[in-house]
Amino acid sequence: MAEGSGAAVLIKPDAVFDPVDGKRHPGWQVLVRGETIVAVGPDLAAPADAEVLALPGDTLMPGMIEGHGHLFLHPYNQTSWDDQVLHEPLALRTARAVAQARATLLAGFTSERDLGTEGAGYADVGLKQAIEQGIVPGPRLSVATKAIVALGAYGPKGFEPGVAIPQGAAEASGADQVVAEVRRQIAAGADWVKLYADYRWRPGEDSRATLSAEEIRAAVAAAHDAGRPVAIHAATAEGMRRSIAAGVDTIEHGYGGTPEIFAAMAAKGIAYCPTLAASDSVARYRGWNGAEPAPASVKLAREAFRLALRAGVRMCMGGDVGVFAHGENAREMELMVAGGMTPAQVLTAATWGNARWFGLDAKLGAVKPGMLADLVAVHGDPTADIGAVRRIGLVMKGGVVVAGPARQ
Repeated sequence: MAEGSGAAVLIKPDAVFDPVDGKRHPGWQVLVRGETIVAVGPDLAAPADAEVLALPGDTLMPGMIEGHGHLFLHPYNQTSWDDQVLHEPLALRTARAVAQARATLLAGFTSERDLGTEGAGYADVGLKQAIEQGIVPGPRLSVATKAIVALGAYGPKGFEPGVAIPQGAAEASGADQVVAEVRRQIAAGADWVKLYADYRWRPGEDSRATLSAEEIRAAVAAAHDAGRPVAIHAATAEGMRRSIAAGVDTIEHGYGGTPEIFAAMAAKGIAYCPTLAASDSVARYRGWNGAEPAPASVKLAREAFRLALRAGVRMCMGGDVGVFAHGENAREMELMVAGGMTPAQVLTAATWGNARWFGLDAKLGAVKPGMLADLVAVHGDPTADIGAVRRIGLVMKGGVVVAGPARQ
């Protein structure tokens, strides 16, 4: 079926998961014409020209949305972050990103918010264009380009003082410089503005607030004036407080969050990407075998997640994939269930939830007429076993089957 041909496909799974009501509906079917869902429900009549996709034993659901990824990074136990930024050629990083975009799509993630190239400049803009033009396969991308950090507060570090070292993000100092960088990145193609509210000033130190409250406010105002939302790395309580006061759209990591901070996030409708898989992965790279008791960093991330759940914060599903392998995005979903969410809640977070928090819900994140036909079928019942999302039976993006069974 060629994209845009207007051909019809009737998909007949065992059930359809609807993230809007959070329920799995046995016997439901989905009719797609061209790139659009045109009907959903039991016993749909197949048009005469319709191809039929029978998916016995499968649950059909919206294509999943990765909320926090870095397609230009690969796992740190393969190559350290410093070496990726300093020693890997841009062409190599881009070629790897192409392969990682394909792996992401085949894992059932038909959209991704990519939050920074980490030293690869504006290459994410070009990758997004290549996917949109059908040159390479991959998810629908929303990109943040370079991200913005306080002068001197990011990395790589540890070199001769005064020597200019390539950085993993764009440095700025003062509200005027930060606003100029926001505008520069938007002009280059950024869909999101990514800020770092806090980080380590020197290797081995604890994170501290870096961008000032004034700098964050100015960046958010400039981004919002341009119609771009703001994601902010904030791992300390003070960084989170400044970010909330400035009115950012999402907070990433949030490991230093308190009950009061998460209550403030909930009150303002700021979504939270807990990135549990990032802290879990880094701990394993440092020698943790997964046994309890977990390392302090993992415990801190788990506790922040629990506090956010109790506060009723809008929950994003985003694992900071790139720290761990692309295509293994479901790892975050499994850790969210282990942390206290039900499988159905996590499925909703990864589809309809992310679509709403990211402003994509006009066309993505649900299985209903008028939505784009970005659909995934998984073997089994993911509302009973979140691990089912690893068992992919079908991936459809814009009405085009990119992975799945032969049609009848």
